[in-house]
Amino acid sequence: MGVLIKNGTIVTALDQYVGDVLCRDGKITGIGRDLTASGDDEVIDASGQYVFPGGIDPHVHMELPFMGTVSADDFETGTAAGVAGGTTSIIDFVIPGRGDDYDEALRWWHEKADKAVADYAFHMAITWWGDDTAKVMRRCVQEEGINSFKTFMAYRGAIGVDDHELIQVMKTSKELGSLVTVHAEHGDMVVELQNSLFAAGHTEPKYHPMSRPAPVEGEATARAAMLARMTGQPLYVVHVTCEPSIDAIAKARAQGQTVYGETCPQYLLLDDSVYDKPDFEGAAYVMSPPIRPLGHQDKLWAALKAGVLQTVATDHCPFNQAKQKEMGKDDFRLIPNGAAGIEHRLSLMYTYGVLENRITLNEFVDLTSTRAAKIFGLYPRKGSITPGADADLVVFDPEATGTISAATHHHKVDRNIFEGFAVKGLASHVVCNGRVQYKNGKLDVEKGAGRYLRRSAS
Repeated sequence: MGVLIKNGTIVTALDQYVGDVLCRDGKITGIGRDLTASGDDEVIDASGQYVFPGGIDPHVHMELPFMGTVSADDFETGTAAGVAGGTTSIIDFVIPGRGDDYDEALRWWHEKADKAVADYAFHMAITWWGDDTAKVMRRCVQEEGINSFKTFMAYRGAIGVDDHELIQVMKTSKELGSLVTVHAEHGDMVVELQNSLFAAGHTEPKYHPMSRPAPVEGEATARAAMLARMTGQPLYVVHVTCEPSIDAIAKARAQGQTVYGETCPQYLLLDDSVYDKPDFEGAAYVMSPPIRPLGHQDKLWAALKAGVLQTVATDHCPFNQAKQKEMGKDDFRLIPNGAAGIEHRLSLMYTYGVLENRITLNEFVDLTSTRAAKIFGLYPRKGSITPGADADLVVFDPEATGTISAATHHHKVDRNIFEGFAVKGLASHVVCNGRVQYKNGKLDVEKGAGRYLRRSAS
């Protein structure tokens, strides 16, 4: 049984045209006009709708052990929520604790991911440097198809690395032809500010962003770019939130460095007034880096348009308010960092990006799918509508409307940081691996159907 999408406006990172897409055996087998279905093909009439390549979210954390608890979405519920919003592939992070065995952590992540309903890949986080770490990185690239390594410049003592360790990761990655990604915040300064604020009696969620101000992120981004330049290593800066980081990336790129930047819808669409919500509701927005004051959002949109930033991910890492965020009720430093977002990325970027003329429709596809596929070694299998590509497709109704709410989302979490946001433009059908898994508001996913994606060099 195949799927034939008829009469849709096919939109890629470069093109836009009306046509049909035929899918058989999990692959795109034909693109054209007046294609014919066989007797058992499912036919989707996409007249008046767009057909996009399936979304790729290159930054998610499903069932991540973190800050004394575990993120609320597992690989089944998280990937299902993604499918409901048009995201058909994710890249999660294998994150061992400092000193933990890398190979054991990778085995554990594979076990957890077996229940994914959509395709997935891994980044490997290097959280400490030892005698065998270079060998681990080599095995990841050559045997596991993991071509990207995450480093944290914050969270010292837990998963963060110092500059010496970061340099070793970059040197080794350079030899392997892989990519280093960084969470850029000055870890020591964060701890100093956190402790100073708490000692002064400041315990509420609103002090979280005060402990991680924009200069702390900007300095770390500039330092990571400098280290990458000295080692000759390409760099990918995750969840960029502020003007100082944008400036550091733009400067590095202007000097000829290969530096990529990623941002997220929460940084584009929210401002730090969310932390002032009463009754501890501000805790729902506690994430790192934090949401910034007004002004940074326009800079981020401009950076996407100018090509300084290349991707829009979500950093999907939800924690329930009850029993999880509440762990920091009397100490903002103990609030688990993270929020949900994978289901709403495409609709938010279409509504507040395309419809408000901040990005074009082709740029929308590039930012939410194609560039991530290219940067992380999945293209053209993913992120494209071409014969032979995986049949991961989104039929997107530009006239459909909705209101985002925790009462109706598919995330397994009790809060939604976009609560009340109106959206225009929603997925009507989502095809994963050649099967319709979302149709007019109803999920039809299969636990364990997701495949592990081995990636090539970008």
